[in-house]
Formats: sequence, C-alpha cells, structure tokens
Amino acid sequence: MKSLIQQLETHKLLLNVILTTLFAVKASLVAAQTAITNTASASGENVSTTSNPTSLSANQPELQLLKTADRAAAEPGDTVIYRLSLRNTGAVPARNITLTDKLPLGLRFLPDSVQGSLTSGTTTTPVSLPRPTTDGRNVTFTYPELAPNQALNVIYAVVVTPDAIRGEGRNVAQENRSNIASFVLRIQPGILSDCGTLVGRVFVDKNFDGEQQPGEPGVPNAVIFMDDGNRITTDANGLFSLANVIAGNRVGTLDLTSLPGYSLAPNVKFIEGNSQSRLVRLEPGGMARMNFAVTPAYGEEQL
Repeated sequence: MKSLIQQLETHKLLLNVILTTLFAVKASLVAAQTAITNTASASGENVSTTSNPTSLSANQPELQLLKTADRAAAEPGDTVIYRLSLRNTGAVPARNITLTDKLPLGLRFLPDSVQGSLTSGTTTTPVSLPRPTTDGRNVTFTYPELAPNQALNVIYAVVVTPDAIRGEGRNVAQENRSNIASFVLRIQPGILSDCGTLVGRVFVDKNFDGEQQPGEPGVPNAVIFMDDGNRITTDANGLFSLANVIAGNRVGTLDLTSLPGYSLAPNVKFIEGNSQSRLVRLEPGGMARMNFAVTPAYGEEQL
C-alpha cells in the first residue's frame, strides 16, 4: 500500500500536468486565432518532463470592403452620398467591427445622415449603428458582430466645401482585418472656388472722406501693384478688377509715379486711408474692394 507521501506526490504530478495544459491552451488562444499550439509539462520529485507540442487550426473571419459614392464629380456646395459595404466571406463571425474612413480635404461629414443595414443573401434589413466618432478627417464606425456571408452597409453624407479644391478628392477606408478600399471624387470649381475677385477704383476725392461721390471723377491709367506681383491698370473711368486671386490676406499698392500731378488724398475719417496700400481679406469664391483716393497736386482746376 502506498504511503501518504507517495499519494501526495502522485496528486501533485497530476495537478501540474492539468494546470499547465489549461494555461498553455488559454495563452495560445489569446496569442493567435489561426493556429492554437498546446504543450504540457509535468514535474515531481526527481521527475521533470515536457510533452511534444500539438497545434489546432482555427477558422478566422475574412472581410472584404467596398467603397462607392453616388457621383463621380462634385463642386463646392454639393452633397455627396458615400456607401461602405463590409462583407464577411469567412466561416466564423467577425466581432467588434471597427471601420475607419479618412475623408478627403474639404469634405465635411454630416453625422445625422448615417444609416446602416445588414444584407444576407437577397434580404437587406435596416440596423441601428452606434454614433460614429470623428478625429480630424477620420470617421470611425463600429458594429458588434457580422455573421458569415453577411454584409454590413454604412451610408453617410458629406458636404463639399471650397477647401476641397486644394485636395485630391481621394478617401481611404479600412477595417483592421479587411482590404483597403478607396474612392476618388473629382472636385470641380463650379461657381465657387478657392480664388476670389478684387475690384476697386482710383478717383479724385474732393471732400477727403475716402468715398467717391457724384462729381468726383475716376482717374484713368493709374497703376496698382499686388503683393503677388500682378500689375493692374485702371480703365477710362478709374475702375479696375482682377479675377482668380488666391484667397487670403491681399495687399494692393497704388503707384503714385503713374499719376503725375496727383498725390494721395488725406482721409479725415479713417487714418488707415492715409496709406497708399490697402489690406483686404479675400474669402474663397468671394469679392473684396480696394479704393484709392487722390487729389491734384497743383489744384483741382487741372482736372
């Protein structure tokens, strides 16, 4: 009959084998989903051994992502509808879906436009999606589980802003386990663009208020130099305009050497009007005005 000590050693050996095996299986499941490797080891008094490794192949979800839009081209002010379709072609469910879509420059995401549905075979059923999160131009959609042969459809809208002119119109979407899907939207300037128009006049200011009044004629052939190097000449009525000017802070300077017999008219209302330069803020697709007031250097009667 075995002694008590021998029985305890036997139980200790068996317990070591069971615990080590369970731990190895659990660790392998966490470490890999496609191949589960299991090894066992046993130790006791004057005994130590390790088993050969065994492996088990496990199925994994296979996700395919497709991205489309309701149009190939758009211009500032348009609304574009994007569609993401994520299909699970694998044999096991895909859990914790995280779908990230990076929008192109100048496209503004509309959170309230998001719609979701599941497609199984020929049947499509609307589903509620958790509210997407945004981080800069990245929009992230989540869903708890996608069964085999099911497709998750995400539809959302964006508004094209004037800044889109500066971008390439390409956006990229991916789920961590899927392919990378992209779509290129051709951005057209339309009636809006990232440029603006400058207009203005050079005139004789008789009352020094900086505004052209009836009886205050325009000055032809006056030259204005822009900060980007453009040279503008006024017409017979003292008017000028310049199209396709890059938006932003723009500066125009009146060249007094182009106006012999005239000097800059003092402005009694606004001190900034006493400079021969004008600073304006030109918005994309907008218009800004630059007016320059002059006065005859040798008397008004010379007009």
